[in-house]
Amino acid sequence: MRVLGLSALYHDSAAALIDDGRIVAAAQEERFTRKKHDASIPRNAIQSCLDIGGLKLEDIDLVAFYEKPFVKFERLLETYAVFAPRGFTSFRQALPLWIKEKLFQKDLLIRELKAFAPDVKWLDKIVFSEHHLSHAASAFFPSPFNDAAVLTMDGVGEWTTTSLAFGSGNQLNIHKEIHFPHSLGLLYSAFTYYTGFKVNSGEYKVMGLAPYGTPRFVDKILTHLIDLKDDGSFQLDQSYFDYCTGLTMTNKRFDALFGAPPRKASEPLTQFHMDLAASVQAVTEEAVLRLARGIKAETGAKNLCLAGGVALNCVANGKVLKEGIFENIWIQPAAGDAGGALGAALAAYHLHHGGARQMNPSGDSMSGALLGPSFKQNDIEQRLTAAGAKFSVLNDTDVISETAAALASNAAIGWFQGRMEFGPRALGARSIIGNPASPEMQRTLNLKVKFRESFRPFAPAVRREDVAEWFELDCDSPYMLLVANVQADKRVKAEDAVKFGLVKLNMVRSLIPAVTHVDYSARVQTVTADVNPRFHALLTQFRALTGIPVLVNTSFNVRSEPIVCTPEDAFRCFMATELDVLVVGNCYLRKTDQDPALKLDYSDSFEPD
Repeated sequence: MRVLGLSALYHDSAAALIDDGRIVAAAQEERFTRKKHDASIPRNAIQSCLDIGGLKLEDIDLVAFYEKPFVKFERLLETYAVFAPRGFTSFRQALPLWIKEKLFQKDLLIRELKAFAPDVKWLDKIVFSEHHLSHAASAFFPSPFNDAAVLTMDGVGEWTTTSLAFGSGNQLNIHKEIHFPHSLGLLYSAFTYYTGFKVNSGEYKVMGLAPYGTPRFVDKILTHLIDLKDDGSFQLDQSYFDYCTGLTMTNKRFDALFGAPPRKASEPLTQFHMDLAASVQAVTEEAVLRLARGIKAETGAKNLCLAGGVALNCVANGKVLKEGIFENIWIQPAAGDAGGALGAALAAYHLHHGGARQMNPSGDSMSGALLGPSFKQNDIEQRLTAAGAKFSVLNDTDVISETAAALASNAAIGWFQGRMEFGPRALGARSIIGNPASPEMQRTLNLKVKFRESFRPFAPAVRREDVAEWFELDCDSPYMLLVANVQADKRVKAEDAVKFGLVKLNMVRSLIPAVTHVDYSARVQTVTADVNPRFHALLTQFRALTGIPVLVNTSFNVRSEPIVCTPEDAFRCFMATELDVLVVGNCYLRKTDQDPALKLDYSDSFEPD
């Protein structure tokens, strides 16, 4: 049975294809349209999944949408009714969009599907999952566990913001829920907004900024904003927030609590903002820890699965792992709404259709999240030639040796190989890579390649067999969703005991300073030869040259641009940045060989992220 899963019309639209429970393909629409967080119907992602599966849309047995729009509209109406007459302006702006498009999503989906396959009776083939059930299904069914507790946390779905489910075999049942307006995701987004970053995008910045601050506002948050119980359940005091009915996340009472108005994006970051980030991060970590402890006490489960946008908070995930609450933890790499497309497809197959579960005996079923499109070597060469690129074609051995040598000489490299990743992280297929031993690499990549804030940390990709030698971690972390400290014997004492704020950025802290955050932490990605053999081979060769089995790994894009999808995207990004080398398949490009007339400047072509 072939099921197509879809998420759309809020943010991070995506499509996913499964065949008898096996995950065939998944991709986000933004990668094709080049519009970050694209919310439109994922026409391109649908076509990509069909192409990968060798199918036409007529071959699909079931289409599953990731949430229930009528229930979501019910929540909208009830919320405005409760708070009336507050929020009339917001309601007036939202209602036409709902009436025109969102409320009648079934009709909209049928029209879109008919554009692909006009003779199919789509009304009989469309099913709707619940938002958090989709998240839970995306976490449990691809996991390596036959039985597990499943915790989902995000901003809000229809009504649910946090849920506990139990999965066993091909069964999955929601057991408990916390409902809107009480939401960990919205609490974090409120501070994202208040510190001057973009909601649903800048939460990563808050997490990255937190180690520069002191969590001096924790007591104030716990006293006034969130009533956090010992079992992790919570309520938010809505008198400080405006997200239920207004056009902003916080209000004047929130401003008065912290003694300042929200930071504007154009204003400088101060120690105050860093302390706010540290404080909301600490509260979030404590909430997630209490939820995990409560689930363990109630269920006795050995395994925990995580999904939802809050599950992308890799620092909190690392705290849960380090405390040893569960024997095993698995986190869906596309934990946000894009992953809802995959979860909807899996829920439809297993729960609606009763299909048997396909488990991978050697690990999870996500194929390293390498689920998007790929390009054959002759196609790559034709595309790059048409774009005006100058390149050499190397054999497999020389691709690895030449790239490793360039990395050892501190070149910044665009690395484009195989199938594109699904989810927000580049994992060695659409990556920018560099030498982690270079003290200048983090700043160079942030300011001259990514065109983003200098404080944002980079992740280390490390061979799985070497991870425990370099980090305080000895388990799989293939999706860059666990944070662990650099091992003590790899650290260098930083003379910054009296330093504050971003001054800390310039202090060398370890033998791999480019991936060591100011608190000695790192967002670790483990790489295995069976899942990503070429990236593993590159790490192995770099280790042979330098003694270090680690590389800087960040997404192949500039600020606010989606991760590159095609060879043309990669070449454009290469020519618009100070990357030194681009490797696409077996094509090896040096910046010095390129036509200067092709140099681009699109650092200001995208909205602030």
